[in-house]
Amino acid sequence: MSENTKKDNQRGGDGGGFGGNLGKPVQKAKDFKGTLMRLLAYLRPEKFKFILVFIFAILSTVFSIVGPKILGKATTKLFEGIMAKTQLRALIPQEAMLTPLATNPYTATGTVVGSLAKVKAAISQIINFNGGNIDYPYIERIILLLIILYLISALFSYIQQFIMAGVAQKTVYGLRTEVEDKLSRLPLKFFDSRTHGEILSRVTNDVDNIATTLQQSLTQLITSIATIIGVVVMMLSISPLLTLVVILTLPMYVIVTTFIAKKSQRYFAAQQKEIGALNGHVEEMYTGHKIVKAFGHEQDSIEEFNAINRRLYNSGWKAQFISGMIMPLMRFISNLGYVIVSMVGGILAAKGKISIGDIQAFIQYSSQFTQPIVQTANIANVIQSTVASAERVFELLDEVEEVADAPNAKVLQSPRGEVKFENVDFSYKAGEPLISNMNIDVKQGHTIAIVGPTGAGKSTLVNLLMRFYEIDAGTISIDGVNINDIKRGELRNMFGMVLQDTWLFNGTIMENIAYGKEGVSEEDVMQAARAAHAHHFIKTLPDGYDTLLNEEASNISQGQKQLLTIARAIIANPAIMILDEATSSVDSRTEVYIQKAMAELMQNRTSFVIAHRLSTIRDAELILVMDKGSIIEMGSHYELLSQKGFYADLYNSQFTGANLDN
Repeated sequence: MSENTKKDNQRGGDGGGFGGNLGKPVQKAKDFKGTLMRLLAYLRPEKFKFILVFIFAILSTVFSIVGPKILGKATTKLFEGIMAKTQLRALIPQEAMLTPLATNPYTATGTVVGSLAKVKAAISQIINFNGGNIDYPYIERIILLLIILYLISALFSYIQQFIMAGVAQKTVYGLRTEVEDKLSRLPLKFFDSRTHGEILSRVTNDVDNIATTLQQSLTQLITSIATIIGVVVMMLSISPLLTLVVILTLPMYVIVTTFIAKKSQRYFAAQQKEIGALNGHVEEMYTGHKIVKAFGHEQDSIEEFNAINRRLYNSGWKAQFISGMIMPLMRFISNLGYVIVSMVGGILAAKGKISIGDIQAFIQYSSQFTQPIVQTANIANVIQSTVASAERVFELLDEVEEVADAPNAKVLQSPRGEVKFENVDFSYKAGEPLISNMNIDVKQGHTIAIVGPTGAGKSTLVNLLMRFYEIDAGTISIDGVNINDIKRGELRNMFGMVLQDTWLFNGTIMENIAYGKEGVSEEDVMQAARAAHAHHFIKTLPDGYDTLLNEEASNISQGQKQLLTIARAIIANPAIMILDEATSSVDSRTEVYIQKAMAELMQNRTSFVIAHRLSTIRDAELILVMDKGSIIEMGSHYELLSQKGFYADLYNSQFTGANLDN
């Protein structure tokens, strides 16, 4: 399973029901306060904008919060108008509306006059009460005011999001640049001691996590806290007694969320573990599906997948179900508070101590009270995870860098390629020496072959020569100049490398070959391809040199990829060539052509050849036989065979099947 997948899986298991991040395991920083202060220091150049974001977030919240209070006034006015109409109907005498006129005109006239007098008196009372009608202009003004307030709130929210997006992206842009610069200054041992997935996770996942939190969670946290404070203030302004009722429900929220979070955490942990196992199994099976089919293990693979899938199902539904209970229980507690508020508010309204509109506004505030609390709890978890991510990024930024170039570092204008190791000691770990007292004197144009068993120190020798690692003692010099006195970039430009593991980037064949040297022409590229015996196969491709290689260059064979890397090294025209089992991925016929091309190219050029196939190094001027970090034999091919030592046994084992147990 790739390390990328492992890291992503460890961050997986999202989707904790309606409760958001509540109930999920949270990655915590070792030094939360110190890391947080260091992260906030990156916001210091943008502090003016950040203050604006803070102000606009509060203003947006304030304009949004006052809405229910103003709407309550409209409700009260509407209620008073409706009650006035009801009382109007109750006070108008029924006989004025229902009693028919008497047949006697005099009697009828008297009745009408009396009824009209009563109606006039009733209407006078209603007018004194509330004007006898609903005040629609007042309500329209309230609605217009609310629309303006909510528009202003939305505008402030847009502005603060716009500013914060710029602040977040600019901050993270600087952080990414700093990380990239740091990676270019780190020694090779840093990359050798860590998996690619771990480094990529810090550069991408952790930095993206910081960006998301700065852009979204930080403003949400400000808004949520402002909402909680504003809602409490507005509720207190309406009724301290009802506010006390709402606040008394808070312990119930805390108890519920704490209890469920503890229950669900172990299921989320199990879910993350099983997701990692499932993804790893799928990746391994599909990466090596040919081997699985060749050995007939398809059924075993399916059974293992089903077993992991069942465990994932069991832990997954428990995690989702239990965490999903948080919001329903919170709604239950909220509704319970709503019932109590309605009952107490109704009693207060009946006694004339609170208006109907204020009750309606208070109910809105009480329903708004729980949401920012849940958001704050979720954001607190997100910030903890973000600080942990920042800590991982800062650990990378604090890594020990390569030894800086000397102030008076030299540049060799026309290097000849004479290399000398004098009394060189080196160890990867203190107290465990790998190379001891190594002495080599390589003349210009010589080919030096390095052979030996795995772990003997062959590649280490090349890494020391290019200053990927610093030696513990002794000196390494090129053309009589200590490599520590040469600019590191200039030193590495002297070398051309062809490694066993090919590396080609996503681009055309022309671009990949030209990568070896800036400013080369197409003819130079084709000439290098001819020298590497790659020109023929390139011309057979549909697009020739313009053939686009995909991400893993899987649209050409492994041998063809190796030919391209050889052409890339040829076009660089270096003073010193390093070949690390360069012909291991090509067939015997192609190998012969490459050997001839290399023989011509290595004339008057110092070459270090790391080889396992000893047939490829017979013509080397000097062969170094290494074992356990030391040179145990040295000489030409025939000299070493005549010694009948380690090299002779190694050579004969490849051609005669000799036993090396002794």
